[in-house]
Amino acid sequence: MPVYLDHAATTPMRPEAIAAYTEAMGVVGNPSSIHSQGQQARRMLEEARETVAATLGADPIEVVFTSGGTEAINLAIKGMYWARNDGGRRPRILVPGGEHHATVDTVEWLERSEGADVSWLPLDEQGRISVPETLAGEDAALLTFLAVNNEVGTVQPVRALAAVAREAGVPVHVDAVAAYGHLPLDFGALGVDALSVSAHKIGGPVGIGALVLSRTSTVVPLIHGGGQQRQVRSGTQDVAAAVSFAVAARLAEQEREAESARLAGLRDRLIAGIRATVPEAVLSGPEPSSGERVASNAHFTFPGAQGDSLLFLLDLAGLSVSTGSACQAGIPEPSHVLLAMGRDQTEARSALRFTLGRSSTEEDVDALLAALPSAYAQASRAGLAERTTRLGR
Repeated sequence: MPVYLDHAATTPMRPEAIAAYTEAMGVVGNPSSIHSQGQQARRMLEEARETVAATLGADPIEVVFTSGGTEAINLAIKGMYWARNDGGRRPRILVPGGEHHATVDTVEWLERSEGADVSWLPLDEQGRISVPETLAGEDAALLTFLAVNNEVGTVQPVRALAAVAREAGVPVHVDAVAAYGHLPLDFGALGVDALSVSAHKIGGPVGIGALVLSRTSTVVPLIHGGGQQRQVRSGTQDVAAAVSFAVAARLAEQEREAESARLAGLRDRLIAGIRATVPEAVLSGPEPSSGERVASNAHFTFPGAQGDSLLFLLDLAGLSVSTGSACQAGIPEPSHVLLAMGRDQTEARSALRFTLGRSSTEEDVDALLAALPSAYAQASRAGLAERTTRLGR
């Protein structure tokens, strides 16, 4: 039986969410139609929105369903940037290094296409965002950052960062995709303007997420045609996916505290085991005892070995792990997160991320610890492959 240790990429769908999805797929009706079948679909959709909102400390009207976390992040960053530059010039986007590529690629697109001025905020060696005493906000369109770093698991000081931005009059978007289901999220108390989440990280279906957008915030929509959700996101809404998302969200929130404690125990067993069996390995991000590391994440670099080589060797042994974000998997580049943390390119190419979830067990951790030393020895013998291309030489 394969061992799955890549829950940060996606989680197994909950049986209850699958059942809810299947049942809802049998309901006919466009939720925008005014006949009784359409209104039945509308009721199911809005009840799902209420459930998701409750797990995020938001009002239902603030929850805008999207096709996933990436769309939610794009809608927040582009939409807030465009809105803030309507009638004024605020070209600056404040963003830390080491963000998910949904953010990095979006702000770089705005830089190329819209003349945005991207101010990259530094990370420390543990992947933490330093909280500035003040922000110069006159020309700033927004501040965007991860609540939890999706690669190394560092928990960021969301409220402190939001308070500084609010003092400077700068809107804040938080990418909470890696935090949802692991940390308490209270949109109303965080003091942010927008927050992105995704269903498939908490046992829901792939293909639906949400942007939580405060009542007082304005974004320019990415998609036009119907204005179904507050004129923010047009398109016929996926009732079945929303119903399934809501079931997964409700169960994840009910179980969150107990599950986080269980996963923290497994994570600590995994970290201690790797340090004992592969003493050369170096933990990335905060120590578990600091309270600044999400319970599900263990991230290491393995000196002298290629992360990709280790991944394939462990895959042959029946263990699924990753070198980083699944959105960048298979692309032979060093981890931009580790580079932003001050690690060199050699270290940044020797990384593996192990992420735990609802299906993870002590036996899974022990299977990894049994297979890792020989995989590391073999990968070390292969060494670090040359990445420089020599086309035309």
